Amino acid sequence: MEHKLPQLPYGPDALSPHLSKETLEFHYGKHHQTYITNLNNQIKGTEFENLPLEEIVKKSSGGVFNNAAQTWNHTFYWLGFTPKGQGKPAGELAAAIDAKWGSFEKFQEAFNACAAGTFGSG
Repeated sequence: MEHKLPQLPYGPDALSPHLSKETLEFHYGKHHQTYITNLNNQIKGTEFENLPLEEIVKKSSGGVFNNAAQTWNHTFYWLGFTPKGQGKPAGELAAAIDAKWGSFEKFQEAFNACAAGTFGSG
């Protein structure tokens, strides 16, 4: 089974100004695609060749795992965006945020401070 770059549910400039068209095209079309290409090359003729991506992540190690996991992570990353945003949360989530941080705005401040101080691959 050949793994492919997933089609995005939005256009390349839909996330602007937060994520530029050029950044999206580079990260999605080149960076993410490289993980997929490497994965497909690594699994040819192996026990992983016909497995779905999630199974490869669960059963592999080394370079195959790294490329499979990064492929999955990037797909998850892209699907977490929406062009127009969803606004503030409502219902139970809003109540939990208000109970812990006092307001959504204070939650955003705490989240941004934590994210800025956390090392990650992207």
